[in-house]
Amino acid sequence: MMKDLVYLYLIAPLHTGGTSQEGNLLGIARESHTNLPYVPSSTIRGRVRASVEDRIQRVQLFGPELKDIKDTDFVKDYEKQKQKHLTQLEQGDIWVGDASILWMPVPSLSHGVVWVSCPMLLQRWARFNETQLAIPPEYSTNLTTGKPVYLKDAILKANDLQAWGNWQDFIPSSMETQGIKRVLVLPDQHCTTLVEMSLWRQVKIKLDEHKAVDGGFRYEEAISPDTLMYFPWGITTQANGSSSQSHAAFQSMITEHSILQIGGQEGLGRGFVQSWLSNANAN
Repeated sequence: MMKDLVYLYLIAPLHTGGTSQEGNLLGIARESHTNLPYVPSSTIRGRVRASVEDRIQRVQLFGPELKDIKDTDFVKDYEKQKQKHLTQLEQGDIWVGDASILWMPVPSLSHGVVWVSCPMLLQRWARFNETQLAIPPEYSTNLTTGKPVYLKDAILKANDLQAWGNWQDFIPSSMETQGIKRVLVLPDQHCTTLVEMSLWRQVKIKLDEHKAVDGGFRYEEAISPDTLMYFPWGITTQANGSSSQSHAAFQSMITEHSILQIGGQEGLGRGFVQSWLSNANAN
């Protein structure tokens, strides 16, 4: 169904603006049905599109902008090279989906850092990845069983934990993911709560010309570094006879621009991610 995935390993905190702001909290984009953070497809698409230097290829893959349609010289070159008319705003050959969390790090008093997920997130990934792996039950872990696990504001009793043998099958093989060595599958609702509590939050204040605090302060949220995410992508019906060419072009683009900066606060070094294709390192 959707075999094409791009994985994102967060090198820095990633902030994508949410639809609402409560009090002094500048939130991030969240799924309406789970309240889990995600990266909107429009944000990813815009960043990847900006990395394409060849204007003709950029329009073919992601569709034209108004300035492209109004540029008569460019339109002539495009139509001559691609043998297709460019007269209106339309979608390109590539579609890009939202990025979902697969594994997120949370602090642990007993193990330093533990990466958590839940059956719902693993099932979603398995569905996109078209894998026949059996989804592990709640409290499956590769941590030493028989001992309690102390997470941030949570204690898991030793008799609740279940040994998980094939946990590595649920982590894409890559140099970036070699550090994910301690994993734990939580119930869906507990995972959502723990992810919320483990988000990166920074206090921001405004200073006046005398370096004194001007007004109040606010918190800005971000998805934590070392989080593993992924997004699906594919070919649209617009591609027609150019599907193979566009598919290869997008793969090449991801490979050549493996470090991307997604989301806002670029001046603060936010949003750097390491990206790679799902078929680059097969599980």
